[in-house]
Amino acid sequence: MSQAARPVPEGAGGTLGGRRALAMWGTGVSVYFVAVIFRTSLGVAGLDAADRFDVGASALSTFSILQLLVYAGMQIPVGLLVDRLGTKKVLAMGAVLFTLGQLGFALSPSYGMALASRALLGCGDAMTFISVLRLGTRWFPARRGPLIAQLAGLVGMAGNLVSTLLIARLLHGIGWTAAFAGSALAGVVVLTLVLLFLKDHPEGHEPAPVPHRGTAYVRRQIAASWREPGTRLGLWVHFTTQFPAMVFLLLWGLPFLVEAQGLSRATAGELLTLVVLSNMAVGLVYGQIIARHHGARLPLALGTVGATSLLWAATLAHPAEHAPMWLLIVLCTVLGACGPASMIGFDFARPANPPERQGTASGITNMGGFIASMTTLFAVGVLLDATGGNYTAAFSCVFVLQALGVSQILRLRGRAVRRERERLVASRVETVHVPA
Repeated sequence: MSQAARPVPEGAGGTLGGRRALAMWGTGVSVYFVAVIFRTSLGVAGLDAADRFDVGASALSTFSILQLLVYAGMQIPVGLLVDRLGTKKVLAMGAVLFTLGQLGFALSPSYGMALASRALLGCGDAMTFISVLRLGTRWFPARRGPLIAQLAGLVGMAGNLVSTLLIARLLHGIGWTAAFAGSALAGVVVLTLVLLFLKDHPEGHEPAPVPHRGTAYVRRQIAASWREPGTRLGLWVHFTTQFPAMVFLLLWGLPFLVEAQGLSRATAGELLTLVVLSNMAVGLVYGQIIARHHGARLPLALGTVGATSLLWAATLAHPAEHAPMWLLIVLCTVLGACGPASMIGFDFARPANPPERQGTASGITNMGGFIASMTTLFAVGVLLDATGGNYTAAFSCVFVLQALGVSQILRLRGRAVRRERERLVASRVETVHVPA
């Protein structure tokens, strides 16, 4: 094991955890919080955007597809940047970009300029979550990793809640331009916090310098991360679990509930809020379970996929014109588990890779759910246009992607678990032989 990969004793040179760690992590996660508000603000403005830019379902879905395309495409480059430059610089760049994107979206006079603004926002958004994960691994002991990751996801869902409750009201109160431009001020605030207060790691826990640069270094980082079955398993867990809720919250949930289920906008907004609240509650539960019982990772992930598939099937196949309210409530409650389940993917990738590859491995893992979300957003939009607004046909594509993901999870799980055990044994042996 290399010196960079060797575990650092928790008491060496500084303390991992504690109030200062919480302050540093809180500063970083505040950037992610604002990024999620901006990312999901279109979810409550989808119908308004269709009217403002005079576009149909396919063109409307292009907003979110492009944003997620940029986000997914940036994950590996961002992971490499975090490994090379550190968290503070990458978070600062992300805050600048997503703030400019949100402001541009507020002022865009045309569909094309609005698309460009969402792409810029997606680029900045892509720099936040991996940076926050890296910050957690630097400031907290490894045993707290699952809980810290779930808490980061919970804060992100709190941003989604703000978007659902606040942005929606602002849109219908002060109008499109004022609502989006005003929200952009939050980006300026978190950028200031990062520049003034954030530190990448505690004293005495500086990462070992990376001697290699250039394309050869990039290829080695990506190839070494991808060779680990835990990284690939993490990607497919993220792919399979995240996208049903992401698609619902990001764009198609409100139109589905209003147009297909006959609900008012207010009632539909309450159900979207329920998804977010369920996510936050389930995230705390999943984090605690996995921190105590590492073997629960895969059962929790697959159980979430199964429950989500069952509830979607029951809702779409309901014989009445509209599904009963109790079924929609259960569906939205179960969709809330998708975000916490997707975080389990990082719990497979994290122990599979040494510290100097954590950013790259997290980037690969984080691509999964966003690729699935982007694919589903596009498929739903195309199917809605092709079928004259048949949401049952359009949302059936969810089952196709779930089947693909589950097949890959089952294929990789044995190799990933065996490799993880081998690394754990090697780490214990190495730690015993490292001089005090």
